Amino acid sequence: LLFTPRLDDRYRSGVIKSRIGLQSDAIAFGSEDNLYAAVQSAMEASNVHCVLVDESQFLNRDQVFQLTEVVDRLGIPVLCFGLRTDFQGELFEGSRHLLAWADELQELKTICHTGRKATMVVRVDENGYALREGSQVEIGGNDRYISVSRAEFKRVFYGGSPVRMIDPLEHRPHPDDSEQDELLEET
Repeated sequence: LLFTPRLDDRYRSGVIKSRIGLQSDAIAFGSEDNLYAAVQSAMEASNVHCVLVDESQFLNRDQVFQLTEVVDRLGIPVLCFGLRTDFQGELFEGSRHLLAWADELQELKTICHTGRKATMVVRVDENGYALREGSQVEIGGNDRYISVSRAEFKRVFYGGSPVRMIDPLEHRPHPDDSEQDELLEET
């Protein structure tokens, strides 16, 4: 059973689409929807073996609790996929409660253009400068969001420098990386 937030209408409300082009219809949910009740209702029509939630950062506290009930009371595994933080480095409501209540966390690995592990995301303007203000949610504009390491996030968000797009396969150390690179060479 697939869920996606109603507000994510990039492809059409109720559609999940991957970067490689796979897509599927899903139940579009809003903040007022009870996901536990939706799973129970779906179980009346067919077997539900697993629940997947896309863009789970848009869940609210009650919905995360409802999903824990799906696991605990109905015995159905729930897998949630989404961002941990917004473009300002702040937790989303859904992410905060998933981090607190999840039985297990698995991070999908992403690499920053600097070659480091990407753990943050920045929203940039047309010149590559990190935006520091604006609505937490902006649907679409995927080209304005860039996954970066924490160090790169701090450099561009707080330092006012543009994101330098470097091919991670041709990583050249950032000038501030020399000490860390020396430590890595020693180990």
